[in-house]
Parts: sequence; C-alpha cells; structure tokens
Amino acid sequence: MKLTLGFSPCPNDTFIFDALVNKKIDTGGLEVKAVMEDVETLNQWALQGKLDITKLSFPAFFQSMDTYTLLNAGSALGKGVGPLLIARKGFQLTHEKTDAINELSIALPGINTTAHLLFSYAWPNAQNKNFMIFSAIEDAVVYGKTELGVIIHENRFTYQQKGLEKVMDLGEYWEEKKKVPIPLGGIAIKRSIDPQLTLKVDRLIRKSLEYSFAHYPAITDYVKQHSQAMEEKVMRQHIDLYVNDYSLDLGKDGKDAIKTLYEVFAMIRDKKETTPEKLFVS
Repeated sequence: MKLTLGFSPCPNDTFIFDALVNKKIDTGGLEVKAVMEDVETLNQWALQGKLDITKLSFPAFFQSMDTYTLLNAGSALGKGVGPLLIARKGFQLTHEKTDAINELSIALPGINTTAHLLFSYAWPNAQNKNFMIFSAIEDAVVYGKTELGVIIHENRFTYQQKGLEKVMDLGEYWEEKKKVPIPLGGIAIKRSIDPQLTLKVDRLIRKSLEYSFAHYPAITDYVKQHSQAMEEKVMRQHIDLYVNDYSLDLGKDGKDAIKTLYEVFAMIRDKKETTPEKLFVS
C-alpha cells in the first residue's frame, strides 16, 4: 500500500516524518510518497482532496472535514508558539493607532492559514490584507511594500536581525482570551481510507517522532537538506518551539483547543454551526 504524504520543508515537519519517510523505523509494509510544499499550497490541495495524508492549517482542515479527519499524531500546538505581528522599528501600538491598523497594509501568509485566523480574531475589522508566501513577509515589511506583517515559522527567530520589531504576539492574545493552547497545524488523512490503515498511519507517525526525539539534539541530513540554509541553532529553536507532547498525541487539551478554534472560525465566517462531533480519528 502506498500513500501520498504532504508536509512542509520546515524543520518541525521533516523532524517528525524523517524516520517514516526514510524507513528508519519498521513501517509494516506501508510505503509513503513524500510531497513537500509550503503550507498554503498544502492548504489549497487539501481543499481539492489531492493527497492521502497531509499537513494543513486548521482553517483549511475546517473547510475540508467532509474529505479528511484529523490524526492524533503530528500536529503543531502549544503555548508561546503563535504568529507575530511585526513592523519596522519605531512603530508603536498606541491607543490612537489601534483603529489605524484597520486601514494599514498587512502581509499575511495565506488566506487559509491559522495565522490569518488568529489575526482576524484580534483585528476583525482590518481591511487591507496582502497574502503571500510566509518567507517573503519579512522583506515586504523591510522594503516598505507593506506596513505590517504577520510572521510564522523560522521568521520568529530572524525578524529582529532585519531591523523589525514586534507589534503584537497574536498567540499570546489568543491564550489570554481563550485560556487554551494555540492550534497551528494538524495532520489529516482521507476519510475514505480503511479505518485500520488510518490507525496504523497514526501509530507510525508517532513512532517516527519518537525515533527523532530519541536521537535529538542531533540534526539529521534530511532535516538539513530541506531547511533552506538555516543555521543549526535556528533549526533547533524551530523544533523546540513547534514539536512537543501535542505532536505525539493531541490529548484532551489539544482537542479542546482545536474545538475552540473551530468555534472562532465559525463565528468569523458567520457559520451557524456547533462544533462537529467527528473532527478526530477515534
């Protein structure tokens, strides 16, 4: 049996899937074809049902629940891991500027990303949004193509080196208001796949991550190869921030946080829906 598996080239994803993709663990005959793309491309593909198993942002998952169900292993949730709203140095978020943010140009990493959802939760009346690949946002702010930017992934560790400063921690705002961890992205599998195979995939992803944890802090060639010339220090910061116990198993706290995010998603989209019962693999 061969299944397509989509994830990003970021260190947190390659760290999780390295042992599975490269058969450092016994896969029990399961073959996976790794497909690496940026998260917004994966989000768009999820809406089309293109891959068997895929990393995706939670807003994209909420829009594709008829096709996909969420696995217990592989997700990115946590505290202190949220996207940051940044600007060039000297921008002060004063009371007077609070309303002005609704009119300023803001670069965001994809319409279906959790970063966009969390920004919309904090700033529901913002009008001037520009969507672009996450890695282009820092430079867009540096060179004045946009006044503000929402950054994710490794850019959390590099924006200050480019003379930028944090205006607001959108994850911190979420945690203060909702009192739950921040759900960033999950691993979903097609509902059409045999339930026993689905459970096997879930177990193998967890086993793959356990293998990587057992050999950490070593950074494998597979992680380095796809990390876009990132320094090893930044790779470890990335892994330490985004890969944790929730990545091994969502648990009750993780699932409750995802349900809370769905309620916010439904409110922003003006959907008259309650939280679906079958979000997760049993």
